[in-house]
Parts: sequence; structure tokens; C-alpha cells
Amino acid sequence: MRTTLDLPENLLNEAMKFAPTSTKTALIIKALEDFVRKSKIADLKQYRGKIDLDIDLDEIRDRS
Repeated sequence: MRTTLDLPENLLNEAMKFAPTSTKTALIIKALEDFVRKSKIADLKQYRGKIDLDIDLDEIRDRS
């Protein structure tokens, strides 16, 4: 999808220094993917300690 964005040039240039990519498009895609991933993780954190999975890690890892 083609979109026109008005981005701060200094911020975009600074991000390009840290990104493992050479194109602005790839940089923005990576940033969006990271944002979505972090948002999903944040949503999952609300369940921490609230779900009893009753898992024996030694049994799962086949330890005696």
C-alpha cells in the first residue's frame, strides 16, 4: 500500500544508523513489526500469575 508520510528527518536518519537495513521502507516495516510484537507481549503480561498451567518442567524435559 502506498502512503505519504511527513516524518521528522532527524529521527528517521538516527533510526537508519541503528537499523540493519538500508531503505526507509524496510526501516518503517521493521518498526511496525516491533511495535505489534511488543504490544502483543504487553497484552499477554496481564495474565502473568493468573493462569495455573500445572506443568512439571522436569517431566516435559524428560528429566528424572
